[in-house]
Amino acid sequence: MDPVGAQQLFGLIAAIGGGLLVGVGREREKARQPEHEPAGVRSFSVVALAGAVAMLLGPVALAVAGAAVLALAAASYWHSVEHDPGVTTELALLVTFLLGALAQRQPQLAAGLFVALAVLLQSKSALHRFTRQVLSEQELNDALLLAASALIVLPLLPDRAVDPWDVLNPRKLWLFVVLVMSINALGYIALRLLGSGRGLVLAGLLGGFVSSAATIAGMGQRAAADPRLLHGCVAAALLSCVATVVQLTAILLAIAPALLQRLLVPLAAAGIAAVAIAAWFVWRGRTAQAGGEQTLAGRPFALRQALLFAAVIAGALLLSTALQHFIGEGGVLAAAAAAGLADVHAAAISLGQLVGSGNVAAHEAAWALAAAFTTNSLVKCFGASVGGAAFARPVVAGVLAINASLVLAVALQPA
Repeated sequence: MDPVGAQQLFGLIAAIGGGLLVGVGREREKARQPEHEPAGVRSFSVVALAGAVAMLLGPVALAVAGAAVLALAAASYWHSVEHDPGVTTELALLVTFLLGALAQRQPQLAAGLFVALAVLLQSKSALHRFTRQVLSEQELNDALLLAASALIVLPLLPDRAVDPWDVLNPRKLWLFVVLVMSINALGYIALRLLGSGRGLVLAGLLGGFVSSAATIAGMGQRAAADPRLLHGCVAAALLSCVATVVQLTAILLAIAPALLQRLLVPLAAAGIAAVAIAAWFVWRGRTAQAGGEQTLAGRPFALRQALLFAAVIAGALLLSTALQHFIGEGGVLAAAAAAGLADVHAAAISLGQLVGSGNVAAHEAAWALAAAFTTNSLVKCFGASVGGAAFARPVVAGVLAINASLVLAVALQPA
């Protein structure tokens, strides 16, 4: 056996510390229910140390020690099965042994997993209450649907264009479906945790950094499911536009400070307009809820609205490609407007690079970005249609007002 070095020593420390951490929680449980918990702090510490030492000794020792721990866990289960049919402690013993062995290879990862295991074991009451009393059958089904959409369907879809125009990528389009469902699920969770006031506002702002258009579609679905949340959903949808402004500012700051200097006032005007209009709807929403506490209605998300939004994005991509085909290299303004149908951030990056290389003047690029912002706003307006007329009218009006603030500020700037 090679001499014990620093990494092996750190591994031993991580194994002993992790075993103690997990064992302390089991010991407390053992004190409450001694007939249910056969293993405590010493057992878990010894098992973790056994895994670390066995890894040092080699694969044969690791296999023998692993078999011994497995046999002890089985014997413990058969001894306590009359009082406690669960296998949590026995499985935790086996995992502790494996983490002790892992600590010799990757001490930091093993230490983190020891903490995660301890937290998981300590959260027994909270997890049981959540799954049995808080989580409904419909919410569980929707969570499984979202997981299957993201972890099964998305990886299986081809990551290439399948249409004659080389535009429609099934994986990217399905990613928009997953985004809408995820953002709406985030809003649903925020509603349950923080209420319809702060929860929706936070979900809308954070969702906007992922996709403002997807957030608007997701909030439209939430408003359609529970009309009492209409004003909060409108506010959250408009706050997602604030995230768009922040992202554009960050992009231009990184790649084209000269263009940002030209657009700083227009972007600030758009952001202020978005915050002001959203605040108005937040206030209206709180006034509407003053009569009493609301109970949460509806599902976390609906697949149909997510598919409808993906169809809107597909149409925007086809229209953008058609415009670029007819425009060709005919003008920066028209090309940026066409690109904005698909992604205003991509248009900003392209314009920033053109300004940085000196191929386009800053004032011309400012108008081009305003055009891209406008066409992207149109996509957001179409996305708002999934929430019905009651949601779409104020959101469309707000998005157009935000867009008008930016365009007007660009127009008032000196040439």
